[in-house]
Amino acid sequence: MADVLVLGSGFAGLWAALAAARRIDELGASGVDVTVVSSQPYHDIRVRNYEPDLTDCRIPLSDVLDPAGVAHVAADVTAIDPAAHTVTTSVGERRYDRLVVALGSAVAIPDIPGLREFGFDVDTYDGAMTLQAHLDGLSARSTVVVVGAGLTGIETACELAGRFRVVLVDRNPRVGSDMGESARPVIERALAANGVETRCGAGVVAVDRDTATLSTGEVVTASTVVWCAGMRASGVTASLGVPLDPLGRVAVDDYLRVSGLDGVFAAGDVAAARMDDEHLSVMSCQHGRPMGRYAGYNAVSDLLTAPMLPLRIPWYVTVLDLGPWGAVYTEGWGRTVVATGADAKATKNTINRERIYPPRTGSRADLLAAAAPDLQSRPTAEG
Repeated sequence: MADVLVLGSGFAGLWAALAAARRIDELGASGVDVTVVSSQPYHDIRVRNYEPDLTDCRIPLSDVLDPAGVAHVAADVTAIDPAAHTVTTSVGERRYDRLVVALGSAVAIPDIPGLREFGFDVDTYDGAMTLQAHLDGLSARSTVVVVGAGLTGIETACELAGRFRVVLVDRNPRVGSDMGESARPVIERALAANGVETRCGAGVVAVDRDTATLSTGEVVTASTVVWCAGMRASGVTASLGVPLDPLGRVAVDDYLRVSGLDGVFAAGDVAAARMDDEHLSVMSCQHGRPMGRYAGYNAVSDLLTAPMLPLRIPWYVTVLDLGPWGAVYTEGWGRTVVATGADAKATKNTINRERIYPPRTGSRADLLAAAAPDLQSRPTAEG
């Protein structure tokens, strides 16, 4: 028997496992097992964690892995030994013949006094649910400080602004610093229309139960601080013994093979893959899902000495939810605005509620068909 091990069950991990199962079928192979190792028995639709209702955001892995014949081990991954072809987990050691590392990323929580004790985040389903339970106990007069005016911070601030006073804090001189000149004025108008206050050129230096102290010296009376500043790839990547980029990611080639290692592939937020000749992948489901499909397909192909497929994605879009105001839809790495308001919001809703979900019919055929190493067309600006 040969074992293909997939670490992680997020957007990259789920699709890597299903793509591996599909490729085994395509090649008519026998004696190859696919196993997912992840700490939770769920596939979480993580990008929706800023929303108030997460009822439909947690999918049991058994619903999508069992029909495809993929096993699941509920365990934390603590280390990888590429030389021995083993993975150390909280329930023991696993050997692999081919490995796909798709352990994702986590929000980077700095050592700011009081932040770990009193702060919240929307990085995980459990974290988002903890925040919602806390918010349900607050009055409408309460103040929420959201730290980090990147995509997650802006979406979180816009969603909460209808319920509370919201102050969005960021060290950059303007909000949406990575959204480009075309989108930034749209974001600023939406924040103003939603009633979100901004504190740019400032950071949070201390947090307690009732206040957030800014680097400018301002003390904001706030019952809630939501940290949305900065992501970093799973720390397990360090055990691979290869160079990491500033985000903690490993370099992969066009086949998603980890540079310098035999039999190890990586996908999603732990991998830095070339999307074209100039741009690397970003930490997003937009890139994580196709990276997972190709990594799973290629891991099995490599194992069975069959042809592999290179991954390049010729388009890039960003759709940023701006709460009641709508959304902003951009195309290209320069993030040129092509739709705003209700039209862009329709596109965002289609992505969040349909496009990024696996089939939930319980059908093996549907799941494996969706795992084909084909690139989806870009979402339309009309929804």
